[in-house]
Amino acid sequence: MINSGDTAWVLISSALVMLMTPALAFFYGGMVRRKNMLSVLMQCFIILCVLSIQWVLIGYSLSFAPNKGFWGGFAWFGLNNVGLEPYADYAATIPHQAFMIFQAMFAIITPALIIGAFAERMKFSSFLIFTLLWATFVYDPLCHWVWGLGGWLRNLGALDFAGGTVVHINAGIAALVTALIIGRRKNLERNVPTPHNMPFVVLGTGLLWFGWFGFNAGSALAANGLAVNAFVVTNTAAASAGLSWALIEWLRNGKPTIFGVASGAVAGLVAITPAAGFVSVIPAIIIGLLVSVFCFTAVSIIKPRLGYDDSLDAFGVHCVGGIWGALATGLFASKAVNPLGANGLFFGNPRQFVIQLATVAVTIVYTFIMTVILYKLVNAIMGMRVDEKEELIGLDLTQHHERAYTLLE
Repeated sequence: MINSGDTAWVLISSALVMLMTPALAFFYGGMVRRKNMLSVLMQCFIILCVLSIQWVLIGYSLSFAPNKGFWGGFAWFGLNNVGLEPYADYAATIPHQAFMIFQAMFAIITPALIIGAFAERMKFSSFLIFTLLWATFVYDPLCHWVWGLGGWLRNLGALDFAGGTVVHINAGIAALVTALIIGRRKNLERNVPTPHNMPFVVLGTGLLWFGWFGFNAGSALAANGLAVNAFVVTNTAAASAGLSWALIEWLRNGKPTIFGVASGAVAGLVAITPAAGFVSVIPAIIIGLLVSVFCFTAVSIIKPRLGYDDSLDAFGVHCVGGIWGALATGLFASKAVNPLGANGLFFGNPRQFVIQLATVAVTIVYTFIMTVILYKLVNAIMGMRVDEKEELIGLDLTQHHERAYTLLE
């Protein structure tokens, strides 16, 4: 039977997760140069439009329709048979369409995360086609494998409460691929970009943190104790990671920065995402403390040495943080928190860590290969990168004929 409290919580959570895509637009937009601010906002908002339509037509069916194959198939095309009654295999106390729209918001923000890798240099038209193809042939199948009824990783026993593999590792690997293939921004060595609007970065971080409560606690799909646990550990891990990043900067550079605290908080939110419904508070603190070490190393030490241009550290934060979160779930998961989950290595079940490791490996390999194929396909037909003159002028003017800021004399 439908429970009004559960339904209200899932609808509110859906709205919270929807807010995360505009929040990401400000978070990323504040980091780019001012001549590219609107291009980032446009990319995030058009994803919200395009994938909302893709999801109700085919995306939800491909991801969640019952099937043991590559994806769910087209049985629920156009929300056929997805009505207002509960679908017990996913959520027994809320309307089926409530579950559908909640999952839509995950499908929307995942490709938006990839924007951080190729910001300031991709053609808008090519970006649109690439995003639509990527959502259909990368996100939807992987979502089905991990969360869908009949999905083989779900049947294997993979634990991903709210999207560590489906969202963050998936988007992070795609980000690395696009950054490597599209190449570095022009004159990067002589003109190192710095965030043009730090207040926007902080605003975006705060809204992401706020929306993440719907992302993680909403994944309980009910207003219950599991949702409370997910809410508490989400806040705890973000706080722990933000503090950890600040301390690392303080020790290494002599001063902590607000940019570092914001980066750490986002890394902590990423890392706790797969574990939120399976771990308690002390593991959440550990997960948050260590994710900043891993992500700081990735973005501040490894990236400069290897020389790839992951513009806004989509790989360094989301993929690295997501991998740690998925593996940490295999270490710290406890059936005392969630009886429907599993115990991890530290609670007597080493097999769960192996399953998590295998799930991470499958995600990396599949997403890497498919992203390369899709990028090369779109590039061969349309070209992916703007020309040098357009890049120097900025994407706001060359792609959208708009300016983010107009100075009045």
